[in-house]
Amino acid sequence: MIKNFGKYILMLYYIFHKPEKFGVYFKRLSHEVIELGVKSLFIVSIMSAFMGAVLVIQTATAIESAWIPDYTVGFTVKQSMLLEFCPTIISLILAGKVGSSIASELGSMKVTEQIDALEVMGVNSIGYLIGPKILGSLFIFPIVITYSMFFGFMGGGLVCYFTEIIPVNQYILGIRSFSEDNFTFIRYALTKTVVFAFLITSISSYFGYYLKGGSLAVGKASTNAVVYSSIFILFANYILTQLMLI
Repeated sequence: MIKNFGKYILMLYYIFHKPEKFGVYFKRLSHEVIELGVKSLFIVSIMSAFMGAVLVIQTATAIESAWIPDYTVGFTVKQSMLLEFCPTIISLILAGKVGSSIASELGSMKVTEQIDALEVMGVNSIGYLIGPKILGSLFIFPIVITYSMFFGFMGGGLVCYFTEIIPVNQYILGIRSFSEDNFTFIRYALTKTVVFAFLITSISSYFGYYLKGGSLAVGKASTNAVVYSSIFILFANYILTQLMLI
């Protein structure tokens, strides 16, 4: 464990060791932003919309009381989406989609000796391959989570409109209520997202880059990337919640 942690820290150090030209990094960064974030928007939007819809139904069903106003449903959905569902659950989903893709890509390059070829040509392979992935995720993941929040609220609103489980204006009122805390919650969610983005890309890159074995080891590296990324996301979620909300 100590050896692996040391190799992980050295990998992060070598990202900034012997940097390449800015134009090379910018081209790679643009590619990674599309691969890691833009191509994930569809699945994130769909899951967030259904998540918001289910939250509205469950909350409205659970608090059937004349003493509890209807806007409580919107307020509860807002709290759940901003504080936990969008930043944490969506990040866990991205760990499965993006993390496995990164580990498989780098693992395949390792097996086919493409990484060794880069080193022979004098290219900083860690900085060239892993650096843009980390920077791209730090840039695009908060945008993806912001889309997730929007589609989550929209999904809940559509349920209110078509089923009339509660009036739409009451749902919107609940989302807008206690607005002085909204900025704090959004800042908390996006801060967690940045940390999770770093963990997903760096851990997945580590398992792919330092893969040992043949093509069969690529699948194992992908599995390890998803498992360890998810574990550290949950651990970081607890730490950040303690630091920022309590």
